[in-house]
Amino acid sequence: MSSAALAQDVTACLITKTDTNPFFVKMKEGAEAKAAELGVTLKAYAGKVDGDHETQVAAIETCIADGAKGILITASDTSAIVQSVQQARDAGLVVIALDTPLTPTDAADATFATDNFVAGELIGKWAAGKLGADAANAKIAMLNLGISQPTVDVLRNQGFLQGFGIELGDPNKWGDETDPRIVGQDVTAGNEEGGRKAMENLLTKDPAINVVYTINEPSAAGAYEALKSFGREKDVLIVSVDGGCPGVANVKDGVIGATSQQYPLQMAALGVEAIKAWADGGTKPTPTEGKDFFDTGVTLVTDEPVAGLDSIDTTKGAELCWG
Repeated sequence: MSSAALAQDVTACLITKTDTNPFFVKMKEGAEAKAAELGVTLKAYAGKVDGDHETQVAAIETCIADGAKGILITASDTSAIVQSVQQARDAGLVVIALDTPLTPTDAADATFATDNFVAGELIGKWAAGKLGADAANAKIAMLNLGISQPTVDVLRNQGFLQGFGIELGDPNKWGDETDPRIVGQDVTAGNEEGGRKAMENLLTKDPAINVVYTINEPSAAGAYEALKSFGREKDVLIVSVDGGCPGVANVKDGVIGATSQQYPLQMAALGVEAIKAWADGGTKPTPTEGKDFFDTGVTLVTDEPVAGLDSIDTTKGAELCWG
């Protein structure tokens, strides 16, 4: 058989949390483009909503049955998915976590991701820098992803707190910190409506909140709408993570003060390359030096830079954004 014909025998699966979030849409685009370039057949699956663990389990089972060579997955439940991932690995598939490390991380063969702790740390440092001396008296709302605390949720949350200068409790979970500046923690499911409801809940607890950490930009947009309904949108710092085009536009418009931009297209393209390498020669990807995953990069985007903190403005952020 010709090498071109052999290449067509390589099937890769992409399993994302949803197929509507622009981050995962761009991830799929990157995987599709790289698969077409390499002659790999790509099959894409997604949960119905963020947190739809059962659909992801069913997708893994389908990929094993179809004879796929590898799976790229952003897990909704990073612990519960491990048993299914192990079944895939036992069947000879290489499994690569994208964006969200599994729990434990080495449950996957490799992880290609943003350094989510650094992403959180950047916006934490920015918020503290903007407040200056007033950071000592901040009132902070923490808008997280879900009660199951997937690793990406924990890493961004804990990174923000450390960047802001707050002592962490157990760095492997959020919510056990004792700093009185934290008004409260709530969950958003990573969407605008969830962000609005969580922000309303915490404003009811303390209407004087002046810093809002959000897990992603859709939840930040919802938080802004809630603040607006309370007449507080002009005097609260909102920070986030993603770097999607709508989010960068919201930074430009002053809805979000700063965001950490990640690069999902790169993540997925590298993942497809890794599955092809596994199929061709049995080689697995190696992590970035000093880390237990391959770091695909993160950049702070803001039009209000803080001294001593590297960032790009929204014009450059818009050139690099997705969605």
